[in-house]
Amino acid sequence: MIALGIVLLVIGWLLGISILWTLGIILVVIGVILWVLGSVGHAVGGRRHYW
Repeated sequence: MIALGIVLLVIGWLLGISILWTLGIILVVIGVILWVLGSVGHAVGGRRHYW
């Protein structure tokens, strides 16, 4: 999810499409939150770890 967010950020920045930029930021933030929750031991989506 983090990688997809970064890809959308880059594409949105290169093409000047602000909706891709916004979606990229949202996906990166959600990905980081899930990564942190998974790394501290909380079960995320039924999984003990989220990569």
